[in-house]
Amino acid sequence: MNATIATAPQSEAQSRQDALSQPDPKFAALVSGRVILDEYVEARGPWSAVVAAGDVLTIVDLEGNQAVDCLLYSAADVATRYSAAVTIAAQQSIILTTGSVLRSDDGDALMTVVADEVGVHDTIGGACSQESNTLRYGQHTHEQHACVENFLIEGSKWGLGKPDMVSNINWFMNVPVDPDGALGIVDGLSAPGKRVALRAETDTLVLVSNCPQINNPCNGFNPTPVRMIVTRPEA
Repeated sequence: MNATIATAPQSEAQSRQDALSQPDPKFAALVSGRVILDEYVEARGPWSAVVAAGDVLTIVDLEGNQAVDCLLYSAADVATRYSAAVTIAAQQSIILTTGSVLRSDDGDALMTVVADEVGVHDTIGGACSQESNTLRYGQHTHEQHACVENFLIEGSKWGLGKPDMVSNINWFMNVPVDPDGALGIVDGLSAPGKRVALRAETDTLVLVSNCPQINNPCNGFNPTPVRMIVTRPEA
């Protein structure tokens, strides 16, 4: 009789390592070049880095249907930061996709979407907070971790505080606008391995909250990890 060998469940650390070393090209950077940074962001966690001018940040939705909240600042002067209003007005669209230029409050280009496998990314849905969770979903959600808290934790590493928080981008998040102007938060259009790539037009500080929201379908009620890859294209 052949013996059956039981195997232990794969650890979270091993799952993370498998994701980082995944040979499938759909989990690689969208824009080829020398890899400057390749990091895995845990479900619900924050992340930040300065992306140098000319480098390209690829955000990989590893398991699909994960919202990635994002803020951008000029690394040289954090008083210059992403403006949803200026970006929307300049491109005459509330949707971000290939070709969208992410502009600061004075109109300068911070980053440009140079490749996109999803086609719809949100500019108006905002970031969840403990306060908004309570208003929308009830008092029992007040202690749940939220994106604003992630931004404050990560931003403090760069000298940023609550007054520096502005309207954010929600990569992979689907927020349709009804004819009456009402906003919806519905299942995302992404899938495992889908990517969006952003070229830095100036040295740009990128803050991310890998959204911990579990009360609406922006994450399919199940936050999952993402991967951040920075490449430096060949001249």
